[in-house]
Amino acid sequence: MKVDLVNIAGEKLRKVELPAEVFEAPINVDLMHQAYVRQMANARLGTHKTKSRGEVSGGGRKPWRQKGTGRARQGTIRAPQWVGGGRVHTPRPRSYEKKMPRKMRQAALRSALSVKAGEANVVVVDTFALAEPKTRFMAEALGKLVGDASALLLLPEKDQEYDVAMRTADNISDAKVLLAGYLNIRDLIGFDKIVISLKTLDVLKAHLG
Repeated sequence: MKVDLVNIAGEKLRKVELPAEVFEAPINVDLMHQAYVRQMANARLGTHKTKSRGEVSGGGRKPWRQKGTGRARQGTIRAPQWVGGGRVHTPRPRSYEKKMPRKMRQAALRSALSVKAGEANVVVVDTFALAEPKTRFMAEALGKLVGDASALLLLPEKDQEYDVAMRTADNISDAKVLLAGYLNIRDLIGFDKIVISLKTLDVLKAHLG
């Protein structure tokens, strides 16, 4: 699949070939859904917890005698039926981690990238070098590259270009800068357009090809 190679100003330079093994892979919606559910589940902390009757302070003695009062028998004022008592059948600390083989995760990413490419939502730029490291210039560049759409910017490595892009896109709500090695299904699905530098294509091919 061939797409236009543009510069930071949105001007067409030439045509480039997207790696077929990454951007023309079979589309498996179920696999993408499984990868998304796994990522969202693994992001959960699972630290929710309430106190049981054995963990609530107080209630060390029987509130009244067993018989003769006319009231229901009670053993402690920290039983679940009392206000301020312990809780039963409530959340306890647990892990929500889901396992998924690496090859399946890679196949899900290839599938999502193929969907983006098939919908013409992949923009390839030669470089992200801005005139000045200012958010205003990044916003103008994104406006020329993707218009009003949200954009995920993929860069190949941590260098000066990456640092500048991170700083300048940080205050843009509908844009995110990400290293190609950290590409994930949530970000792929969550943004309208994928903006890729020319060098990033080689990184994606090496990771997913």
